[in-house]
Amino acid sequence: MARIPLLQMNDIALTFGGDPIFDGLDLVVQPGDRVALVGRNGSGKSTLMKMMAGMVEPDTGTRVLSPGVTVGYMDQHPDLSAFETLGEFAASGLEPGHDYLVERVAEGLKMKLDTPVATASGGERRRAALAKLLAEAPELMLLDEPTNHLDIQAIEWLENELKQTRAGFVLISHDRAFLRALTRATLWVDRGQVRRQEKGFEHFEAWRDKVWEEEDLNRHKLNRKIKSEARWAVEGISARRKRNQGRLRALYALKDERASQIKRQGAAEMALEAGPKSGRKVIEAKGISKIYGDKVILKPFDLRVMRGETIAFVGPNGAGKTTLLKMLTGQEEPDTGSVSHGTGLEMAVFDQNRSTLDENASLWENLTSDPEMSISGKSDQVMVRGNPKHVVGYLKEFLFSDEQARAPVRSLSGGEKARLILARIMARQSNLLVLDEPTNDLDVETLDLLQELISGFDGTVLVVSHDRDFLDRVAERTIAMEGDGIATAYAGGWSDYRAQRQDVDAPAAQKSEKPKPAHKDKPKEKQTTSGLSFTEKHRLEALPGEMDRLMAEIAKLEEFLMDPDLFTKEPVKFKKASEGLAERQQKLAAAEEEWLELEEKAEAAS
Repeated sequence: MARIPLLQMNDIALTFGGDPIFDGLDLVVQPGDRVALVGRNGSGKSTLMKMMAGMVEPDTGTRVLSPGVTVGYMDQHPDLSAFETLGEFAASGLEPGHDYLVERVAEGLKMKLDTPVATASGGERRRAALAKLLAEAPELMLLDEPTNHLDIQAIEWLENELKQTRAGFVLISHDRAFLRALTRATLWVDRGQVRRQEKGFEHFEAWRDKVWEEEDLNRHKLNRKIKSEARWAVEGISARRKRNQGRLRALYALKDERASQIKRQGAAEMALEAGPKSGRKVIEAKGISKIYGDKVILKPFDLRVMRGETIAFVGPNGAGKTTLLKMLTGQEEPDTGSVSHGTGLEMAVFDQNRSTLDENASLWENLTSDPEMSISGKSDQVMVRGNPKHVVGYLKEFLFSDEQARAPVRSLSGGEKARLILARIMARQSNLLVLDEPTNDLDVETLDLLQELISGFDGTVLVVSHDRDFLDRVAERTIAMEGDGIATAYAGGWSDYRAQRQDVDAPAAQKSEKPKPAHKDKPKEKQTTSGLSFTEKHRLEALPGEMDRLMAEIAKLEEFLMDPDLFTKEPVKFKKASEGLAERQQKLAAAEEEWLELEEKAEAAS
């Protein structure tokens, strides 16, 4: 028996004063659908979701909602002006006596219901919009970037909540782990076309690449056919012209077909260039702590950051990640202890609040007014890693159009603002990148490129993020803010940290259980020990992976240096690669020595 769809959209067309955003769009959402809505920043995902919610009227076409079906839309910028508190807004529309639904959701999202609307941050307002939607429990939920401004614990709560719902939902999110865990189908918005695959986001990239490969192949065949027909037209005999008018018309039709094809948007041409190499020790913190009023942000904490490391900072919102980052980078003084920096540091900072951008100024003005990018006497050029570039040309490398260059920053989407900040950061040479929530709102392709750049960056990276997949891809060490001012360092990224935390929690839980009395005739079992401390045990487990990574990097560098012309053609690259090879060889030797010592210690105790 066929299911009755929750929502149908037929032959939809929409234009905002220029090229069509959508044309001939057909779309169906079935009961229980769990759909990822994906596409490049600016492709029209949020606009499509607003049309699904009935908030944007199409130019032509129909939107049909099945009788009795309720639709809830989570707005990225909700209007709370008619309400005193976030709780009042979140409970609006609920039947009397059902406020407990909001309270339950607010607890999971870590939202304070009594927060005044007048003082609430953008993130708090979005959490209120999400709480309202979840409490109302419509048959179809439309969620536009629901994980933005949520910490990892709240994201995991939301993930479990959506796994248990019977409602259908459509998700826009940059969080790969979130999409992989929840979705069973994918809607892909690409150049005004919406494709659907009955597989979750986990299969999206393979599907996208296959579609693009087929598209490139068809374009190649079309070009060959046009070339062949054009040659015939040039070489044709005048006497045959009349009876071959049909063939000429077919050639013109082929050319029209090629002209009508919409060019695929390429990836942003982002690049990171490390400045002069810093000292081997980048940052050393000894006994640093911080207290705000009665709240302990950080108890005495030690950390040494070495050149080339990528270190992640994780923990709940308000735990003090950004404060710790500011103390480590010298932007804020600790209450106790000391922070010393190595030599030759050149720092670039990505600010999660986008406070470095002037919202009312244009993109052009934001770049040309930057002291580190401006060129004296040049209002149309910026300095990019030591070379002058036309400001529009540089903006195009980050996928901004000519029209956007003169538009105010406030007109940009969240992902576009993030790209603009990255454009400013990447214009300068640096050897210490400080990235506070860089992944918010970025599309999948830009996230991929950012991850590759960080992985290949010669300098040091400190990053705060709630994106679990991103942390697993880039982090070599994770500093977890675990509450009550406690910060602990773990090897690896988010998944490694969670695995190590489980190992710590399990023995603690076992100790807290009341021991069962032993049988009087049964002798006590002799305990065995590896002879290693907990830290040493996990270091021993982590070292083989670290050595494998170093060996892979060494092999890659050795292959790169085998080019006999590299020294004469690219002396700077040759020098950097040689230094990088020597450094990794030293690290590998030290890791192998450490592994041998720990292995011998474990064997001696067994």
